[in-house]
Amino acid sequence: MNRVFEHPRARAHKGFLLPFAALFAEQLRARGYAPGSVKASSGLVKDFAVWFDQRGFENSIVSCVDVTEYLAERWRRRRRRRGDAFTLRSFVGFAVGDGIATEPTPLAASTPARQLLQQFEQYLQCERGLAAASIRLYSEAVGRFLAHTFGDRQVRLDELGAAEVVRFVQVEAARLRHAKRAKVMTTALRSFLRFGRYRGEIVGDLHACVPTVANWSMAGIPRTILASQVDRLLASCDRRTANGRRDHAMLLLMARLGLRAGEVVDLQLEDLDWDEGVIRIRGPAQRCDQLPLPADVGAALAEYLHEARPASSARNVFIRARAPRTALRGPSAVSCVVARALQRAGIDAPTKGAHLLRHSLATQMLGGGASLAEIAEILRHRNPQTTTIYAKVDLASLGALALPWPGGAR
Repeated sequence: MNRVFEHPRARAHKGFLLPFAALFAEQLRARGYAPGSVKASSGLVKDFAVWFDQRGFENSIVSCVDVTEYLAERWRRRRRRRGDAFTLRSFVGFAVGDGIATEPTPLAASTPARQLLQQFEQYLQCERGLAAASIRLYSEAVGRFLAHTFGDRQVRLDELGAAEVVRFVQVEAARLRHAKRAKVMTTALRSFLRFGRYRGEIVGDLHACVPTVANWSMAGIPRTILASQVDRLLASCDRRTANGRRDHAMLLLMARLGLRAGEVVDLQLEDLDWDEGVIRIRGPAQRCDQLPLPADVGAALAEYLHEARPASSARNVFIRARAPRTALRGPSAVSCVVARALQRAGIDAPTKGAHLLRHSLATQMLGGGASLAEIAEILRHRNPQTTTIYAKVDLASLGALALPWPGGAR
């Protein structure tokens, strides 16, 4: 006969949080966590639930402040486990939210700043029609602005002044360093300040106070690797493993079709049309582009989907290798895959990001005789001026245009 042993303190005290512990454990199992991890996390959240309920605040609002206070007490008596804070914050979001375990965010879901940020994201999606990748970038930048400017205080956009805006841009630009990332930050901030005026909370044209980050168009040249190095990069994936099959398919999408990191993350199962042999790329403003699906890319995707993709309720093609079995967190996850592959292949690349493969594809096409218009079609550039930067790497054509050196060759 099976005997079920219940935590003694749980048997003695049934409160507000404790009933959620078992439901939380079930969600962890459904999201692909190992049995050992589920057991350890379940014990942790039960202890926290009993601790919170015994404080006499039954049916009150639990927050991340309670998590910090509890862990401070727990770690004085027990060994500190990596991930305890993450687990409890996820549990709190599960208990006080909509019953779905979510990953903690820099701003607590119950704070006014977080609520305003969610409204801004909805505005970007519904009113502006931005792509999911752009919304993520804008949201991250604005979240840092709200945390930097207001902290835990009530968000009062009507009290904002030019000094606070300029101060944040100065701090962030020094932290980001890269001009393009800083430019995205300022663009997101201007969009948010326009959103504040749209809501009537900002009276003046505060977005005009955002400083401009120097980022001259066509100032540099595309940073690429050779075609032979791309082949080495693809060969570095161990396709005997699930992770290797996933990484190989992701790298092929970028190397053969020039997909951006965000487009790889947002690729859905419905976007693969096996009958027509095409792949759909979702863009901003509900735009959808179609590209032919090369045989090697299709074979790699089919291999991953049939043999390596873990079971998940997410419709994204690529799923996290470790629990929770959800979609990749963002473009940075794809860039990490590229960086690890470069290290495995022993390639000293000029840059380690995912855009390296997109630039390399365009350069290879140009070297093979493709026109800038054909490259723009594959890369899905809306502005032809964007593609002209690749003319800088067409050394043969540029050599014919070069004027002779005064006084003869040197």
